[in-house]
Amino acid sequence: GGFSSLPLLREVGFPKAGAQKPPPATSAPMLAVLSLGASAAVPLVTFDGGLNTTFRFVELNDPVMGGRSVGTWTLNSAAQIGILDGTVKDVPSLSAPGFIKASADGSFPDVSSVSSGSIELVVKSSTPEYAGFHVTMVSTGGSTATAAYACSGGGSIPFSRGCYKAPFSVPAGDDFTTISIPFSTFSDKWNPANGVQTTTCAEDSDVCLTAAKLATIQRVELWGEGVDGAVHLEVKSITAVAGAIKANNNALIGARPPAVYDTCSGAVQDNLKYNMSSRITPTVPVPVNADESLATAVCCDIRVQPFAEPRFTYLAPDIDFFGKLKSDAVTVFYDSVCGLPLFQAPIGRSFESFLEDTTEHGWPSFRPEEIFADNIVTNKTSTYVTSKCGTHLGSFLPDEQGDRWCIDLACVSGNPLSLKIA
Repeated sequence: GGFSSLPLLREVGFPKAGAQKPPPATSAPMLAVLSLGASAAVPLVTFDGGLNTTFRFVELNDPVMGGRSVGTWTLNSAAQIGILDGTVKDVPSLSAPGFIKASADGSFPDVSSVSSGSIELVVKSSTPEYAGFHVTMVSTGGSTATAAYACSGGGSIPFSRGCYKAPFSVPAGDDFTTISIPFSTFSDKWNPANGVQTTTCAEDSDVCLTAAKLATIQRVELWGEGVDGAVHLEVKSITAVAGAIKANNNALIGARPPAVYDTCSGAVQDNLKYNMSSRITPTVPVPVNADESLATAVCCDIRVQPFAEPRFTYLAPDIDFFGKLKSDAVTVFYDSVCGLPLFQAPIGRSFESFLEDTTEHGWPSFRPEEIFADNIVTNKTSTYVTSKCGTHLGSFLPDEQGDRWCIDLACVSGNPLSLKIA
């Protein structure tokens, strides 16, 4: 994405053994996240000539090592909209997609009063299948770094903090739609090769877009990056909106991948155990739809099938997986979508052995005595493990101790449901 003269590296994520390449990173139309309802609002950007909200946007293509992406930014004064249009193509020398973006610099309104809310984009697109839309808000907070420099590195090179980025998607349709992106989903640490966040606000508060930062916004950017394809985005306004984020989080948790990529029998449950529902950002190394939670992406989106949730997710302080288990009892683990029982542990070994096995590998690890065989499909060729409901669970990775199921906690944190599976 944003380097000007530095080599690009792809986000490697957490590929699984025996993994196959995912399908092309395009996506079918998706629903926008719902607006927050009646709440205070602070306009940031408009195209109606407003005194404090009109800024000059400039388009930039990828300049890296022979980049071939091309784009334009056009102001339609009559319609009072800005238009980003172009095509993102691979950089030949890197075999990695480039970017196009439109940036506006200036003294933007102070929106710190709505820091618990979200940014709302009023947009429409003739390329709703494009999966590489991002928005950035830049506040370098008095550092010597320029906005351009910060947005070339995404925190991956010295002094490049302060360019806060979040993904979004646009539904199909001829009418303008309001897309709501919670401030809590922005981060100023992301991979400059594709815009994917390397550290999320949920994981580390140091990367969050705080009220102090929202008081001194100096640049706003709209991107098409990290995914090859045509890009067309029409923008009517950008507004900061106050309000509780919880209602939107529930919508995020329930969102599903486009049908062409959706392997699950239903939406991920919105009350997952071990606080897994708090992971509303899809921290995966391939582009997916912005309203997918981590569980939705890892368990239901076939584009993510060769990968996994971040290693040692179960150790996060707010999850504390083993701290929430009873060490003197057997725990049953249920499908995060349909509620089928899938694993039970520990069986035939101690609680400490279960913990050590999991710690050694980085994901919950189960042995043959601990699986509900009738509810699990294990493909020993591809290594993929799925439930009878179609939920992707993890990988089959035997070790010196024998058969082992290496499982994503996000996919087995469900609650039991009475559900007949054909």
